[in-house]
Amino acid sequence: MSFTLYNYVLSGNCYKVRLLASLLNVKYESVSVDFHPGQEHKSEPLLRLNPAGTLPILVINQSSSNGSSNGAGNDAGNDAGNDAGTGNDTVLTETQAMLVWLAQHHDSTNRWWPADDKNKIPLVMQWLGFASRLSATVGELRLHSMLNKTINVPAAKAGSKNALRELESRLTEQRIHDNIWLTGDTPTVADIACFPYAALSPDAGIEHDDYPALRSWLHAIRSLPGFVTIPGIYELHELRNPESPIVRVNAESESTIGDASPAQSEDSTTGSAADSTTGTTKAAK
Repeated sequence: MSFTLYNYVLSGNCYKVRLLASLLNVKYESVSVDFHPGQEHKSEPLLRLNPAGTLPILVINQSSSNGSSNGAGNDAGNDAGNDAGTGNDTVLTETQAMLVWLAQHHDSTNRWWPADDKNKIPLVMQWLGFASRLSATVGELRLHSMLNKTINVPAAKAGSKNALRELESRLTEQRIHDNIWLTGDTPTVADIACFPYAALSPDAGIEHDDYPALRSWLHAIRSLPGFVTIPGIYELHELRNPESPIVRVNAESESTIGDASPAQSEDSTTGSAADSTTGTTKAAK
């Protein structure tokens, strides 16, 4: 069953979907959305898909005619109108729901979504909920640091540190029981849901020095076959320079300053930046 991902290459939430798709070796179509500075996710065509005006958006292509791309270079607005017009497609707008759908339909091992394990599923669901806290704290603080989003910085910083301490506590407890993963001896969608914003906390000014169990867990996820990166999350052989400036998007030139990689944000892509997905990428105008 094919799907289309309306995607921002710098978004931690979009990255969750791209990462799990890569780990499962699932191909899909990706439509780049001009989140900053274009605010395309707030445009009328995309609001018809997702009235909340957030990304990612995942459209499950029920009809075979929607299964392949025939419009590289089309803008996201036109694509949204075409996809939504069939009446048969299913639209998902919550990231955690997308992860569950991917695991249910593309993981024959039932490892990522252990539906038959009645003891494990409630834990997986609990940590999927916790992932939303990471997005609302670390994710928002990161947006402030990179795109100057107006937020309550002290509250976001306190919430981010509290969330990371809670995650560290859980991972430490798991290590005592010889488990590296959040809910048992194998990774699940819960690990993927929590990974991006925990890994990207240095973008928000919170380093990993005080979180040894977290660092081990991040390393384990980066070691998984099929792992893919985004700016701010590096391959295992790459070292991040903690003294390098935080990457910021230059809204006028759609270029970046600071690190060599483009800045990453909570919700969408600048200009025609291409995604590092396993699928076909369409560039937004």
